[in-house]
Amino acid sequence: MQNYDMLIGGAEVPSANGTTFAVTAPASDEVLGHVPRAGAKDVDDAVAAAARGFDAWFRLRPAQREAALLRAAELVAAEGEARFLDTLIDESGSTITKARGEISYTVDLLRTAAGEARRLYGETFPNDDPHRISMVFREPLGVVGVVSPYNAPLSLLTKMCAFPLAAGNSLVVKPSEETPLTALAFGRLLWDAGVPSEAVNIVTGFGAECGSELVNHPGVRCIALTGSTNTGIAVGQAGLKQMRRMQLELGGKSALLVLQDADPVEAAKIAAQGIFTHSGQICMANSRIVVAKEVYEPFIAALKAEAESLHLGDLRDEKTVYGPLINGRAVEKVLEHVKEAIDGGAGLLTGGEVLQGLVVKPTVLLDPPRTSRAWREESFGPVASVVQAEDLEQAIAIANDCDYGLSAAVLTNNLQWGLHAARRIASGAVHIGMHAFQSNALAPIGGVGLSGVGRSGGHYSTEEFTEMKWISADVGSLPR
Repeated sequence: MQNYDMLIGGAEVPSANGTTFAVTAPASDEVLGHVPRAGAKDVDDAVAAAARGFDAWFRLRPAQREAALLRAAELVAAEGEARFLDTLIDESGSTITKARGEISYTVDLLRTAAGEARRLYGETFPNDDPHRISMVFREPLGVVGVVSPYNAPLSLLTKMCAFPLAAGNSLVVKPSEETPLTALAFGRLLWDAGVPSEAVNIVTGFGAECGSELVNHPGVRCIALTGSTNTGIAVGQAGLKQMRRMQLELGGKSALLVLQDADPVEAAKIAAQGIFTHSGQICMANSRIVVAKEVYEPFIAALKAEAESLHLGDLRDEKTVYGPLINGRAVEKVLEHVKEAIDGGAGLLTGGEVLQGLVVKPTVLLDPPRTSRAWREESFGPVASVVQAEDLEQAIAIANDCDYGLSAAVLTNNLQWGLHAARRIASGAVHIGMHAFQSNALAPIGGVGLSGVGRSGGHYSTEEFTEMKWISADVGSLPR
């Protein structure tokens, strides 16, 4: 069993108080190692190091920052499986297919961010005074605090780090206490790629002792969080007190509309992929499925068959589709949501039970109460709720009866219907002919309502981590 250190100021260090905590594998409950349990002193040290690292990183030419991020992409492409694959599988309970997908997406994100290092465009605008010029520059914020989640501990962490770095910022990262090993490995890779070591600092610990210290630290200019809505609200309140920038990608309760012209069998396959991948531990998972009455019966029959046919096995078996939830609390939450919905009158099409350990059987609820948590809140597990709609307008209204708006999807062969729905659904993204769980390194990913603030991906993300500065100059009259 290995003991790990944090990455602070270019060195691998223990916690100031000497305490550690265990990281366990959700599939086996095996202890994978021990990491430092950081507190206020460690966060102080990391922020101070990041402030020094900011000076070193920002002084580099854009071409040098681009080269370091491209080198990081090359390292992931060449060594990603050796550096990350086993850790992703063991630490987060990912299937091998999902873990490889994260590694591949990480390469795309780093390459995209590298290009953004050269695209911090400013602008000029006209003045009524002919002797005055006005320019707008984009400048990095400084130290960015990153609080990353457990469900995609490599790819989401990469997105949250690479774009701030491309803009010239430095980082203090607090990964989920469930998946710190992936983050530490990624931090070492950035160091190996040539990012100044003081510009990337990683502290490991719990929210109350470490995350809260980072979020409230006066030396942090921006907080980037991917996590639950409740956590996001707390972080937002703390950030508002200091008027700092925030990028918050929060929970989702994504709707999938199956319209009357959709093939019900094919739609069921797409729906199952969109909710049961990684056991539903995806913020964009389409957990609310709204089906046209014309195809409702064949769809639910096909969805039941699809859910019950998904392969459960060793996480390193490529046929395995889903695995464990991250911990016992996650299992309890899912089962509570399911029980409440059934007690309220929902039908149980399939699932609703623990198969083994932390593995919950893929679950489909029919017509749950619209006030139930299974319908209104993020279960973050393999639970889909299916309701019937009389027509397209009712389907859109049902989709919009939600406090979240991260992603949505529409299954139809009629592009006019699909675009009509996409324009009307209140969501940060809508995908036609696909499930709601989609990612693209260039896309502005983020939500409305309780799904967050800001966008991440491509230049949309890089601009989030810059400050605009207006500079004007009086150039006087032309010489005679």
